[in-house]
Amino acid sequence: MADPSKPSDPSQWEVATKLVRGGLNRSAFGETAEAIYLTQGYVYDTAEQADARFAGDEPGFVYSRYANPTTKMFEDRLALLEGAEACRATASGMAAVAMSIQGLVKAGDHVVAGRALFGSCRWILAQWLPRFGVETSFVAPDLEDWRAAVRPNTTVFVIETPANPLLEMVDIAGVAAIARQIGAKVVVDNVFATPIYQKPLQLGADVVVYSATKHIDGGGRVLGGAILGKAELIEEAYKDPLRHLGPSLSPFNAWVLLKGMETLDLRVRRQSETAAMLADVIADHPKVKRCFYPLRKDHPQYAVAQKQMTGGSNIVSFDVGDGAAAFRVLNALELVDISNNLGDAKSLATHPWTTTHRSTPEEERLAIGLTAGCIRLSVGLEGAEDLRRDVLQALDKA
Repeated sequence: MADPSKPSDPSQWEVATKLVRGGLNRSAFGETAEAIYLTQGYVYDTAEQADARFAGDEPGFVYSRYANPTTKMFEDRLALLEGAEACRATASGMAAVAMSIQGLVKAGDHVVAGRALFGSCRWILAQWLPRFGVETSFVAPDLEDWRAAVRPNTTVFVIETPANPLLEMVDIAGVAAIARQIGAKVVVDNVFATPIYQKPLQLGADVVVYSATKHIDGGGRVLGGAILGKAELIEEAYKDPLRHLGPSLSPFNAWVLLKGMETLDLRVRRQSETAAMLADVIADHPKVKRCFYPLRKDHPQYAVAQKQMTGGSNIVSFDVGDGAAAFRVLNALELVDISNNLGDAKSLATHPWTTTHRSTPEEERLAIGLTAGCIRLSVGLEGAEDLRRDVLQALDKA
């Protein structure tokens, strides 16, 4: 029995407790809800104190582009949930992705990345980093493809798993083993799995990235992102770029994300339960050519998903044959909204070919199995039976 006279170790808390109380730092006023510190800068009692703060000899905040009390609560809470030593928040998920890679590479380096990536993530690797002398090889999920792509100057592996939009899975532990052999770092975009269902750091990843805009907010309200990993690496690779380039999360957005985290576990588990049911319903419909859900046995990388995910999460993707059929399905939906976002309390359907992956060259879209007939469904919190009826009546019109 725990000794009530001793404070409990937050790292030993249950997930639900971490999401409600992790990182909580009340002011002298003793507020119940986390405080929003809407301030740009901070004042000092003396010039000597300012000197000590900037020198790092005294703890405290100096400027909200570097750090802020509300933002720090969000960082500490997410780090506790993820099992990471440190977390740095950013203004958006793409800011987190960009910084997570750029902080680890220099001119002349080589990156190996999964072929299936969100369109903007692929743009960073294929179009942006080459301007600064960094090349990327894109590979299929098979570990032999990852191993074969290694060059003497390979320094970073980038994984998005499950990947956007067809939920392609990559063996994180397998890639991490390859990376360790050559001294490279592994960055994992864990957005689709959420911190509820997949723990990349435990599987050997060095850095985990989130678009907090998605499930962490969960209500379609604000943008945010996060980079997590060991304290030494976060300090060495990201402190200066984040400080000087300024992709900082606003205190208000940090507060909204803190409140969203309080219900993250409840929301994601409920959404995933409905998503698993809908995946079976969709897969059985005669108008559907293919259906993708990580924990369905017909998923191409089902064995990988079963090994590294504890749940299937809330995204279901499917192919109805061609673009015209996909548009008919989308336009027939009555409850589900058409949107390019995901992870919301509202169910959202996306046509990746014309939205999220529009900038990806057609041959590359086809290489990952993305066709004009594909639809990505982010399952929300509506009644499961209502969603089943809506999806079925829309599919009937394909």
